[in-house]
Amino acid sequence: MSFRIARSSLSLAKVASPRALAPAAARFSTSSPASADVVAAKKANALIDALPGNSLVSKTGIITLTTAVSAAAISSELFVLNEEVVILGSFVIFMGYVSNLVAPAYTEWADGQIQKVKDILNTSRTAHVAAVQTRINTVGELKDVEALTTQLFELSKQTAELEHETFALRQKAALTAEVKSVLDAWVRHEAQVREAEQRDLVQTVLANVQKGLGDKKLQREILLSSLGEIEALVKSKAI
Repeated sequence: MSFRIARSSLSLAKVASPRALAPAAARFSTSSPASADVVAAKKANALIDALPGNSLVSKTGIITLTTAVSAAAISSELFVLNEEVVILGSFVIFMGYVSNLVAPAYTEWADGQIQKVKDILNTSRTAHVAAVQTRINTVGELKDVEALTTQLFELSKQTAELEHETFALRQKAALTAEVKSVLDAWVRHEAQVREAEQRDLVQTVLANVQKGLGDKKLQREILLSSLGEIEALVKSKAI
Protein backbone atom coordinates (compact mmCIF):
# COMPACT_ATOMS: atom_id res chain seq x y z
CA MET A 1 0.00 0.00 0.00
CA SER A 2 2.79 2.40 0.89
CA PHE A 3 4.62 1.50 -2.32
CA ARG A 4 1.47 2.42 -4.31
CA ILE A 5 1.22 5.76 -2.50
CA ALA A 6 4.87 6.53 -3.29
CA ARG A 7 4.35 5.62 -6.96
CA SER A 8 1.26 7.88 -7.19
CA SER A 9 3.24 10.73 -5.64
CA LEU A 10 5.95 10.32 -8.26
CA SER A 11 3.32 10.39 -11.08
CA LEU A 12 1.84 13.57 -9.67
CA ALA A 13 5.27 15.16 -9.59
CA LYS A 14 5.77 14.30 -13.25
CA VAL A 15 2.54 15.96 -14.31
CA ALA A 16 3.16 19.09 -12.24
CA SER A 17 2.90 22.38 -14.17
CA PRO A 18 6.13 24.04 -15.39
CA ARG A 19 4.98 27.23 -13.72
CA ALA A 20 5.32 25.69 -10.30
CA LEU A 21 8.87 24.50 -11.10
CA ALA A 22 9.94 27.79 -12.69
CA PRO A 23 11.02 29.64 -9.45
CA ALA A 24 13.13 26.70 -8.34
CA ALA A 25 14.79 26.46 -11.75
CA ALA A 26 15.43 30.20 -11.65
CA ARG A 27 17.07 29.90 -8.20
CA PHE A 28 19.37 27.03 -9.30
CA SER A 29 20.24 28.88 -12.55
CA THR A 30 21.71 31.80 -10.57
CA SER A 31 24.68 29.72 -9.39
CA SER A 32 27.66 29.25 -11.73
CA PRO A 33 27.93 25.88 -13.54
CA ALA A 34 31.58 25.38 -12.50
CA SER A 35 30.91 25.74 -8.77
CA ALA A 36 27.89 23.45 -9.02
CA ASP A 37 30.01 20.81 -10.75
CA VAL A 38 32.68 21.09 -8.04
CA VAL A 39 30.13 20.75 -5.25
CA ALA A 40 28.49 17.82 -7.00
CA ALA A 41 31.85 16.13 -7.51
CA LYS A 42 32.72 16.60 -3.84
CA LYS A 43 29.38 15.17 -2.76
CA ALA A 44 29.81 12.22 -5.12
CA ASN A 45 33.30 11.56 -3.81
CA ALA A 46 32.03 11.79 -0.23
CA LEU A 47 29.25 9.33 -0.99
CA ILE A 48 31.68 6.96 -2.72
CA ASP A 49 34.16 7.18 0.17
CA ALA A 50 31.36 6.44 2.63
CA LEU A 51 30.59 3.17 0.88
CA PRO A 52 32.36 0.03 2.12
CA GLY A 53 35.18 -1.39 0.01
CA ASN A 54 38.78 -0.71 -0.89
CA SER A 55 38.49 0.11 -4.59
CA LEU A 56 36.04 1.80 -6.99
CA VAL A 57 35.18 -1.52 -8.59
CA SER A 58 34.23 -3.12 -5.26
CA LYS A 59 32.15 -0.09 -4.28
CA THR A 60 30.37 -0.11 -7.67
CA GLY A 61 29.71 -3.83 -7.25
CA ILE A 62 28.25 -3.22 -3.81
CA ILE A 63 25.94 -0.48 -5.18
CA THR A 64 24.82 -2.67 -8.07
CA LEU A 65 24.21 -5.65 -5.83
CA THR A 66 22.29 -3.56 -3.31
CA THR A 67 20.14 -2.02 -6.07
CA ALA A 68 19.41 -5.43 -7.58
CA VAL A 69 18.50 -6.96 -4.24
CA SER A 70 16.26 -3.99 -3.39
CA ALA A 71 14.52 -4.16 -6.77
CA ALA A 72 14.01 -7.91 -6.43
CA ALA A 73 12.67 -7.52 -2.90
CA ILE A 74 10.26 -4.73 -3.96
CA SER A 75 9.06 -6.57 -7.06
CA SER A 76 8.38 -9.73 -5.08
CA GLU A 77 6.75 -7.67 -2.29
CA LEU A 78 9.33 -8.94 0.23
CA PHE A 79 10.22 -5.35 0.96
CA VAL A 80 7.44 -2.78 1.46
CA LEU A 81 8.31 0.90 1.44
CA ASN A 82 6.36 2.50 4.28
CA GLU A 83 6.89 5.01 7.09
CA GLU A 84 8.77 2.54 9.26
CA VAL A 85 11.21 1.78 6.47
CA VAL A 86 11.77 5.47 5.84
CA ILE A 87 12.39 6.07 9.53
CA LEU A 88 14.73 3.06 9.66
CA GLY A 89 16.64 4.28 6.61
CA SER A 90 16.91 7.77 8.05
CA PHE A 91 18.13 6.33 11.31
CA VAL A 92 20.74 4.17 9.53
CA ILE A 93 21.94 7.18 7.50
CA PHE A 94 22.09 9.32 10.64
CA MET A 95 24.04 6.64 12.52
CA GLY A 96 26.44 6.30 9.59
CA TYR A 97 26.99 10.04 9.55
CA VAL A 98 27.51 10.15 13.31
CA SER A 99 29.89 7.19 13.12
CA ASN A 100 31.91 9.00 10.43
CA LEU A 101 32.14 12.02 12.70
CA VAL A 102 32.93 10.06 15.87
CA ALA A 103 35.26 7.47 14.29
CA PRO A 104 38.40 9.71 14.09
CA ALA A 105 38.06 10.89 17.71
CA TYR A 106 37.37 7.35 18.93
CA THR A 107 40.29 6.03 16.89
CA GLU A 108 42.57 8.69 18.38
CA TRP A 109 41.36 7.90 21.92
CA ALA A 110 41.74 4.14 21.36
CA ASP A 111 45.26 4.66 19.94
CA GLY A 112 46.12 6.76 23.01
CA GLN A 113 44.84 4.07 25.36
CA ILE A 114 46.71 1.37 23.45
CA GLN A 115 49.90 3.44 23.52
CA LYS A 116 49.44 4.05 27.26
CA VAL A 117 49.07 0.31 27.88
CA LYS A 118 52.12 -0.35 25.69
CA ASP A 119 54.13 2.22 27.66
CA ILE A 120 53.06 0.62 30.96
CA LEU A 121 53.98 -2.85 29.67
CA ASN A 122 57.33 -1.62 28.35
CA THR A 123 58.09 0.13 31.63
CA SER A 124 57.15 -3.01 33.58
CA ARG A 125 59.27 -5.16 31.31
CA THR A 126 62.24 -2.83 31.67
CA ALA A 127 61.87 -2.81 35.47
CA HIS A 128 61.55 -6.61 35.50
CA VAL A 129 64.64 -7.02 33.34
CA ALA A 130 66.57 -4.63 35.62
CA ALA A 131 65.42 -6.54 38.73
CA VAL A 132 66.42 -9.88 37.19
CA GLN A 133 69.80 -8.48 36.16
CA THR A 134 70.35 -7.11 39.68
CA ARG A 135 69.47 -10.50 41.14
CA ILE A 136 71.88 -12.19 38.71
CA ASN A 137 74.65 -9.79 39.72
CA THR A 138 73.93 -10.41 43.41
CA VAL A 139 74.04 -14.17 42.93
CA GLY A 140 77.24 -13.78 40.91
CA GLU A 141 78.86 -11.96 43.82
CA LEU A 142 78.03 -14.95 46.05
CA LYS A 143 79.72 -17.52 43.81
CA ASP A 144 82.68 -17.87 46.24
CA VAL A 145 80.45 -18.36 49.27
CA GLU A 146 81.36 -22.08 49.52
CA ALA A 147 85.09 -21.41 49.82
CA LEU A 148 84.43 -18.56 52.24
CA THR A 149 82.18 -20.83 54.33
CA THR A 150 84.90 -23.51 54.41
CA GLN A 151 87.48 -20.98 55.57
CA LEU A 152 85.13 -19.66 58.25
CA PHE A 153 84.47 -23.24 59.42
CA GLU A 154 88.20 -23.92 59.71
CA LEU A 155 88.65 -20.64 61.56
CA SER A 156 85.82 -21.57 63.94
CA LYS A 157 87.48 -24.95 64.59
CA GLN A 158 90.79 -23.24 65.37
CA THR A 159 88.99 -20.77 67.61
CA ALA A 160 87.29 -23.63 69.47
CA GLU A 161 90.62 -25.43 69.92
CA LEU A 162 92.27 -22.25 71.21
CA GLU A 163 89.39 -21.68 73.62
CA HIS A 164 89.73 -25.28 74.83
CA GLU A 165 93.47 -24.86 75.36
CA THR A 166 92.90 -21.54 77.12
CA PHE A 167 90.33 -23.16 79.42
CA ALA A 168 92.73 -26.04 80.18
CA LEU A 169 95.55 -23.59 80.93
CA ARG A 170 93.25 -21.61 83.20
CA GLN A 171 92.31 -24.80 85.02
CA LYS A 172 95.98 -25.73 85.39
CA ALA A 173 96.85 -22.24 86.62
CA ALA A 174 94.00 -22.38 89.13
CA LEU A 175 95.12 -25.83 90.31
CA THR A 176 98.73 -24.65 90.58
CA ALA A 177 97.66 -21.61 92.57
CA GLU A 178 95.59 -23.85 94.86
CA VAL A 179 98.51 -26.27 95.38
CA LYS A 180 100.88 -23.36 95.97
CA SER A 181 98.55 -21.89 98.56
CA VAL A 182 98.29 -25.28 100.30
CA LEU A 183 102.07 -25.72 100.26
CA ASP A 184 102.61 -22.21 101.54
CA ALA A 185 100.17 -22.88 104.33
CA TRP A 186 101.96 -26.14 105.12
CA VAL A 187 105.36 -24.41 105.12
CA ARG A 188 104.06 -21.70 107.40
CA HIS A 189 102.63 -24.35 109.68
CA GLU A 190 105.96 -26.24 109.77
CA ALA A 191 107.85 -23.00 110.42
CA GLN A 192 105.53 -22.17 113.27
CA VAL A 193 105.91 -25.70 114.68
CA ARG A 194 109.73 -25.48 114.37
CA GLU A 195 109.81 -22.10 116.03
CA ALA A 196 107.65 -23.45 118.84
CA GLU A 197 109.92 -26.48 119.24
CA GLN A 198 113.06 -24.30 119.24
CA ARG A 199 111.48 -21.97 121.73
CA ASP A 200 110.55 -24.91 123.94
CA LEU A 201 114.08 -26.30 123.56
CA VAL A 202 115.69 -22.99 124.50
CA GLN A 203 113.45 -22.65 127.47
CA THR A 204 114.23 -26.22 128.49
CA VAL A 205 118.01 -25.65 128.13
CA LEU A 206 117.84 -22.38 130.01
CA ALA A 207 115.84 -24.03 132.74
CA ASN A 208 118.34 -26.90 132.95
CA VAL A 209 121.30 -24.47 133.00
CA GLN A 210 119.75 -22.34 135.65
CA LYS A 211 118.93 -25.46 137.63
CA GLY A 212 122.50 -26.69 137.20
CA LEU A 213 123.98 -23.37 138.25
CA GLY A 214 122.16 -23.65 141.49
CA ASP A 215 124.09 -26.86 142.30
CA LYS A 216 127.17 -26.07 144.52
CA LYS A 217 129.18 -28.96 143.10
CA LEU A 218 128.72 -27.68 139.60
CA GLN A 219 129.59 -24.17 140.70
CA ARG A 220 132.84 -25.51 142.24
CA GLU A 221 133.72 -27.36 139.07
CA ILE A 222 133.10 -24.30 136.98
CA LEU A 223 135.18 -22.15 139.29
CA LEU A 224 138.12 -24.63 139.25
CA SER A 225 137.91 -24.88 135.47
CA SER A 226 138.00 -21.13 135.18
CA LEU A 227 141.02 -20.86 137.45
CA GLY A 228 142.84 -23.51 135.48
CA GLU A 229 142.22 -21.67 132.23
CA ILE A 230 143.49 -18.44 133.81
CA GLU A 231 146.69 -20.13 135.05
CA ALA A 232 147.28 -21.58 131.61
CA LEU A 233 146.95 -18.16 130.08
CA VAL A 234 149.36 -16.69 132.61
CA LYS A 235 151.96 -19.38 131.96
CA SER A 236 151.68 -18.82 128.30
CA LYS A 237 151.99 -15.12 128.90
CA ALA A 238 148.86 -14.47 126.96
CA ILE A 239 147.68 -12.04 129.60
